[in-house]
Amino acid sequence: MPHTPLAAATGTWTEEEIRQQPASWIRSLNNINKLRSSIDRFLAPLLRKQDLQIVLTGAGTSAFIGDIIAPWLASHSGKNISAVPTTDLVTNPMDYFRPAHPLLLVSFARSGNSPESVAAVELANQFVPECYHLSITCNEAGSLYQNAINSDNAYALLMPAETHDRGFAMTSSITTMMASCLAVFAPETFDSHTFRNVAERCQAILASLGDFSPGVFGNAPWKRIVYLGSGGLQGAARESALKVLELTAGKLAAFYDSATGFRHGPKSLVNDETLVVMFISSHPYTRQYDLDLLAELRRESQALRIVAIAAENDPVIAAGPHILLPPSRPFIDMEQAFCFLMYAQVFALTQSLRVGNTPDTPSASGAVNRVVQGVVIHPWQA
Repeated sequence: MPHTPLAAATGTWTEEEIRQQPASWIRSLNNINKLRSSIDRFLAPLLRKQDLQIVLTGAGTSAFIGDIIAPWLASHSGKNISAVPTTDLVTNPMDYFRPAHPLLLVSFARSGNSPESVAAVELANQFVPECYHLSITCNEAGSLYQNAINSDNAYALLMPAETHDRGFAMTSSITTMMASCLAVFAPETFDSHTFRNVAERCQAILASLGDFSPGVFGNAPWKRIVYLGSGGLQGAARESALKVLELTAGKLAAFYDSATGFRHGPKSLVNDETLVVMFISSHPYTRQYDLDLLAELRRESQALRIVAIAAENDPVIAAGPHILLPPSRPFIDMEQAFCFLMYAQVFALTQSLRVGNTPDTPSASGAVNRVVQGVVIHPWQA
């Protein structure tokens, strides 16, 4: 897919970085094809270790990459793969690092300069005698990347330069790191050829939204939004909620949950000022639970608006507001996550403008920063 810069209707880096994603994915996966031999030289001996623990980590949005892809990767590969944020690893390393087992710590980072990103690597080396690192980052000058290229036990994978997002919120950085990690660990399913269908479908989504005018899920004075998804799509829902919080600086409250977990208390937050967005699974079993909750929420009529996003229609979906993905081959949920995030990113951008924020720098008070500040890393003492 050729890279064709698109004029941003909002004149923001955030919009440009949302629009560039499909081209950036293919560029990164083409680069991984070229690096395949060196990647395999590093990974193959590790993956042969029966007791290898693989931990996907990052802070904030970078942590949610693991939430989204770890369930599918673990099931697909049969490996011990889990997701733990760096923000948990640095405060409670004793709860997560297993000295008796070899560890591959996969670190995701846009800048690679967050204090927790660097500290998590150092703590892993301190706790686990047989420790290895795969650093997937968007900033060649960042500490995470520089430390990895200068370490004997690490491999550094750099994303295309344009994915070092200049806007406040991570957009092209998260999805490109997601796609790249999937291509590294599951090349038989995710490569520059097979992923082209995902890129083309997402390009069609972005084109269908035109100039990103505020109408992705309709126009209404919502004060709360809830994203719901099952399995790895719950991770996508979590990231979608964070985008709204970040870009509106909390002026629009955002929440997330799974379709089944939502009934256990969190559904209490739904009122006549709430927008509910449901990511409908493509798996026939999981999909039943999503549709059950969708029908229930519509029957109760408590929310201001309930929007379902799905690849295939269904009487339950068609009974109310919904978005169907552009036509393509059947997608697994791991592929659909990229499509759902396109809608969520655009919605967050439009809501940022609606509440009067500047999307590239939404936190007028400076309380929240593009690269986190104010974190003191305390040395570990047994």
